[in-house]
Amino acid sequence: MYRLVDVSMASGVVEGRVEVASFVDYALTMDVLEREVTAGRFELRRALLPDLASVFDVGGRLCVGGVPALCAIARPGGDYVVLVQERSRQVVNAAGRLAVIPKGFHGPLNDVRADVRLVATVLRELEEELFGRGELDSTTGGVRAAAPMHPDRLSAPMRWLMGAPKRLRVECTGFGLNLVSGNYEFAGLVVVEDERFWEEFGGSIEANWESAGLMLYSTRDADSMKALIADDRWSNEGLFALLLGVRRLREIGGGRVELPAVKWGVG
Repeated sequence: MYRLVDVSMASGVVEGRVEVASFVDYALTMDVLEREVTAGRFELRRALLPDLASVFDVGGRLCVGGVPALCAIARPGGDYVVLVQERSRQVVNAAGRLAVIPKGFHGPLNDVRADVRLVATVLRELEEELFGRGELDSTTGGVRAAAPMHPDRLSAPMRWLMGAPKRLRVECTGFGLNLVSGNYEFAGLVVVEDERFWEEFGGSIEANWESAGLMLYSTRDADSMKALIADDRWSNEGLFALLLGVRRLREIGGGRVELPAVKWGVG
C-alpha cells in the first residue's frame, strides 16, 4: 500500500509524497478504528488518532488510503447508468455497506514508481472489480505477470475503452482525510462517454467477490438518486465519492443528467 507521508494543497492542486507500507500493519492498527467506534470503544483511537492535530500529521502516523470512484456509463437512451455496490461481508473494509465501484486501496502491483499514479489504481480496479481480471487481486497472492496492465493482457471492455481518445474520462473530484479511519481518500469519477460501450459490453460487466450485489441508477431519475444519497448504509468514503461525483456529473453531463444539486457546508 502507498502510505502518505506529506501532503500540501494550493490553487486547486494536491501534491504529496508516499512510501510503501504493509497492509498487515494497517489491518492490525488503523483499520480497527471504525470497528472501535461501532463497538463504543476508543482505546486504540486514543493511542493512534486522539485529536484533529494527529489527523493532519500524516507523516507521523500510518496514513494509507484509496481511490473510491463513481462510475457512470453513457447509454443509448440518453442517460448515464451509475454503478453502486453493496460490499461483501468477506471484505476487510466497509463490509456490508454501500460503496461506489471501483473502490480500492492505492498501492503498487509490481512497479512501485509507475503505479503511484492515481489513475493506475483506478484502471486496475476497473479491470479487477468489473471486467473479470481476478489475477489483479493482490489479496490472493503476488502478481506473476511482469506487466499486468500491458495492452495485450487487457480485458476486451478495457481494450475497447483505451482504443480511442474521449471514450473514457477519469477525473479526481476531491481529496479528504477520513476522520473515522485516518485514511486519505482521493475521490474519483470514471465516465464512459461513448454509448456504444454499453451496447457492446454492458452484458459483460460483473462485480467480483468483493461485492454482494451491484445496483444501477439512471442519472435522469432524480428521485431515485436522492433516495440513494439518503440511504444510511453508505460507507463514509463511499458517500464522499458519490456526492463529489454527482456534483461533477451535473457540470459535464448535459442533457443526460437530471441530478440533485450538491452543496457543502460546515456544521
